[in-house]
Amino acid sequence: MHPVSPSLAGPDRSGQPSEHPFTGLFPLPRGQRFAWVRLHGRELLVLDHPRCQAVFSRQGGQLLHFQPRGERPMLWCAPRWPQVGAIRGGVPVCWPWFGRHPTQNGWPAHGWARLEEWKLLRNEADEQGLYVSWELELCDWRVRLDAELGDTLQLRLQTSHEDSEPCLLSQALHAYWRIGDIAGASLGGLQGRKGLELPTRQDFSQQGELRIGDGCDLLFQPGGPLRMYDGIWQRRLRLDTGGSPETLVWHPGSRPLRDVSWSEALGFLCVEAAGGIHESLCLKPGEVASLGLKASLE
Repeated sequence: MHPVSPSLAGPDRSGQPSEHPFTGLFPLPRGQRFAWVRLHGRELLVLDHPRCQAVFSRQGGQLLHFQPRGERPMLWCAPRWPQVGAIRGGVPVCWPWFGRHPTQNGWPAHGWARLEEWKLLRNEADEQGLYVSWELELCDWRVRLDAELGDTLQLRLQTSHEDSEPCLLSQALHAYWRIGDIAGASLGGLQGRKGLELPTRQDFSQQGELRIGDGCDLLFQPGGPLRMYDGIWQRRLRLDTGGSPETLVWHPGSRPLRDVSWSEALGFLCVEAAGGIHESLCLKPGEVASLGLKASLE
């Protein structure tokens, strides 16, 4: 493992290719598919394949970067990371609760998973792509993240527990999708779907494409694949939450985020696979709760 100092160039809104926080990690030596490096105090697994490039953090088992070969990155990641704490960007695993803990105010938002060191179970490659699996055991809980990366991005999160009593769970694959500018982005495939505005707890039915004004925090019932149109970069992402119980759409709007400037926040939109956000899931002994997320360029 060796330290690196990648370029931290910001987003380019001119429509031209722009660098990302992991530019300096690539390419790996010829023929090498995996390498461990250390960056900003975190241990990172770098993946380099003819079909794609990607970066995982051992902290959180978190996919931070995914870029199909010859394309712009699909995921956004903040260029500045706190010395300790969660990394904003990529696909954080919010688990075993989403948002604030319902009873313990001092416990971290979005659970322990983003802060813990995960165990690498598998890292393999073939002609089609890369296969990585991570696992975290916490008390009686066990969660596993499986990733298949090639021309497309596929994630599967599975949770079980060994407690003799039912346990409550809420979770999300909190994906930050990279875009040219939020003002030129829209989300299709939600027409007629029932939704909930989380800040106000107001129900609604989506009419037409979703466009983001000054932020949003919306929870939708499951349905078919979504299509994110990026008007600045003239591309479409097909997003499929894989039968997950809920879909979340979030952007902070003008609300400030720690260590993220207003202009940087214009470069992402979060569309997430989620479960137990409206009402916590009750996971019985022996049951498995799953989330799935798949993304591809159209």
